Amino acid sequence: MLQSLRDKMHGWPSIVVLGVAVFAMSFFGIEGYFTSRTETFVAKVGKQEISQQDFQNRLNELRQQGSAQMGDQFDPSVYEQPAMKERVLDAMVDQQLLLKANSDLGMRVSDGALREAIASIPAFQVNGQFDPATYRAVLAGERKTPAMFEDEIRSSLAIRLLPDALSASTIVTDGEIDRFLKLRMQRRDLRYVMLPRPALTDSAVTDAQIQAYYKQHQGEFMAPEQVAIQYVEVNAADLKPDAAPSDEDLHKRYEDEKQRFVQPEQRLVSHILVDVPKNATPEQQKAALAKAQKIAAEATPQNFAKLAEQDSADLGSRRQGGDLGWLEKGVTNKAFDDALFTLQKGQISKPVLSDEGYHILWLRDVRSGQAKPFEEVRGQLEQEALAAERERKYNDIAGKLADKSYQNPSSLEPAAQALGLQVKDSGLFTRDGGKGIAADPKVVKAAFSDDVLVQGNNSSLIDLGNDHSVVIHVGKHVPAAVRPLAEVQDAIKKDILDQRVAAAAGKRADDLLARLRKGEPMDTVAASAGAAVQSVPEAVRVQEGLPEQLRDEAFLLPHPQDGKPQFAAVALPEGAYALLAVDKVQDGDLSKVTADQRKMLRQSMVAAYGSVVTQGFIEALRAKTEIKIARDRM
Repeated sequence: MLQSLRDKMHGWPSIVVLGVAVFAMSFFGIEGYFTSRTETFVAKVGKQEISQQDFQNRLNELRQQGSAQMGDQFDPSVYEQPAMKERVLDAMVDQQLLLKANSDLGMRVSDGALREAIASIPAFQVNGQFDPATYRAVLAGERKTPAMFEDEIRSSLAIRLLPDALSASTIVTDGEIDRFLKLRMQRRDLRYVMLPRPALTDSAVTDAQIQAYYKQHQGEFMAPEQVAIQYVEVNAADLKPDAAPSDEDLHKRYEDEKQRFVQPEQRLVSHILVDVPKNATPEQQKAALAKAQKIAAEATPQNFAKLAEQDSADLGSRRQGGDLGWLEKGVTNKAFDDALFTLQKGQISKPVLSDEGYHILWLRDVRSGQAKPFEEVRGQLEQEALAAERERKYNDIAGKLADKSYQNPSSLEPAAQALGLQVKDSGLFTRDGGKGIAADPKVVKAAFSDDVLVQGNNSSLIDLGNDHSVVIHVGKHVPAAVRPLAEVQDAIKKDILDQRVAAAAGKRADDLLARLRKGEPMDTVAASAGAAVQSVPEAVRVQEGLPEQLRDEAFLLPHPQDGKPQFAAVALPEGAYALLAVDKVQDGDLSKVTADQRKMLRQSMVAAYGSVVTQGFIEALRAKTEIKIARDRM
């Protein structure tokens, strides 16, 4: 067979075919015939991908933040809307652009800045001071290691490096502050007339007019769609453990998890940092090492704090004489850790090289870890065991509820009977929600979903949080419908009459305004309308006692010219109108602005200008970076 193949491959046509095949394999890569790659990114910023998992994690974080801030008013479906997903992804793209710019410019978050940021978080503090044990406990509750959390904080700080640098380089001049203050504190002398509602000359409304209005405005008289649901719920808080945990069980739990109750060894340390530039030349590295060696040779426990204040590049600790507080293993980088935990109490280290530069360490004290005795933590262990048993029972019952309600999708009764649970009923509620169980947005969304409302199926298990879940079924559906004319005709008649009054009030206000602009005195015009002129000298932008619409219009009108006031007719709520005159404009009195107020304003203006500059910088980065968006994967 092989010989036959060789015989057929003689001649120039076969050589050409073979050559093309070899060229194709060499050009495209022979591995392309054996492997394939499926793209999974949601966005690709240059060479950096934003995965679907990263995108979903960000959406979930935002959902959790929104739920914590808004409580029962929070609607999680907002984060399923395409426009919201676009905004979230845009922000993630901007962050990737900033992180890439940091790398290109050699900007990084120092370990010192990271430690300061973590230590300043109130959740990790006891009596206003960072507490390592609390730090570990909080992270354990969130199922995070210190390294994972530090990476998150370092990333969040890194995203702020460039914006903060741009803001810091923004200059706001005294002239700009003066111009803003003159406008912000501007004073205007005003006069105004509140016009009374005109009397109706035609108060008759015919049935034909009511009928016509009803047909033209039916959308305003709709009774909203409503549903009432049946539901079965499982709540861990209502579940009772089968039996209290025995002492034997608690002792075993204590031994299995004893590490939780051990305070790890901690070391009280101060340091002096000699900075090494990120892209340092060999000469710069040698100079930094020589400086560090000199400081280490001079350092003693007596002069260490003074040397730190004088020579340390760590701005966060130098003001405290290099004090870093009590540290335990894993809080700092490996090189720092290794050196710190080989020192004896009172010793000063030789220079230790890390990503930040050279550290000289002084170990001031050591605190050995000790385990709390069983009796001291017995109550905690018992509560945890009971909570774990409730959670186990909840998971078991909730899982069976989900399965059985899926197996019998047309009714909740079989699942409820099998599990000894009760089928409960809600009252009617709209897409805006209702009372009780219907106040939860997730329940409302499920009740009006196609699968539950239209197909008539049970919902899937709806997680309400805190080990509480429900399955629902629509018991009654009331479609949206136009309310009968007889029910709304009184409201229609009132609307028609109100429109007539508003139209008459607007025409009268325009007529009176024309008289003012022709030079007729405002007192005369007001008297003809049965009203009086009210004066507000030196009104400001936050003037109290002045209707909002009048105040806003007063500061939009041009300055008076040649001593002649500027006039306007201003529409007010419920069809009312007012006449307005601006007689005089004065700039704000800058002498009344304190130094602290100017300082705060400068900071606000720097932040605002810096934000604009940062956005412009990001847009420039976008323009020169290849960005691919896979909307079908969002």
